[in-house]
Amino acid sequence: MDTHYFASLMLFVFSVSVTPGPNNLMVTASGSNFGYLRTLPHIVGITTGFTLLIISVAAGLGTVFINLPSLQMALKVCGAAYLLWLAWKITTAPVGGKDRFDAKPLSFTQAFMFQWVNPKAWTMGITGISAFAVEGQEMTLSLILITAAFAVVVFPVCSFWALLGEQVSRWLTSERAHRWFNRSLGLLTAFSVVLIVN
Repeated sequence: MDTHYFASLMLFVFSVSVTPGPNNLMVTASGSNFGYLRTLPHIVGITTGFTLLIISVAAGLGTVFINLPSLQMALKVCGAAYLLWLAWKITTAPVGGKDRFDAKPLSFTQAFMFQWVNPKAWTMGITGISAFAVEGQEMTLSLILITAAFAVVVFPVCSFWALLGEQVSRWLTSERAHRWFNRSLGLLTAFSVVLIVN
């Protein structure tokens, strides 16, 4: 493993993790509505769930996924349905008064389980393993490095998006502006369903 390998791996992991996708949109909305600290369980759930998904892909589950089109379709349907539900929750999130105080962010378990029906997470995992797993004696080491790279990068990237959402909420000086921000994130989350089913 040389410096070029490490640099390429980290660049790949960062670029696919930081781009807007279901997880990043959801933690942005959560940061805006609940603040960073209340969003932490959501972020840790994403990080843990995605890391275990990468381990599963490295152990061979990715091959099963690729070879069973019916499994891919089931994943797309479940992922799309869950994303539409989340988009609705984001769009209709309370923005003021007691309702906002009583509302709850996504839990660790919900965020953890979402990774298993998140097609972007599967695509990232399968692509990462396919591109950076090394044949021969260094295969195990390369799989460990790929998993570690995602585990290290996903948490700060999700934290960035949640903190961005929290910061944006400070600029939204009215409930109406906050409501429109939520609707925009909800629509973007719903639009990501189009990318999944195509």
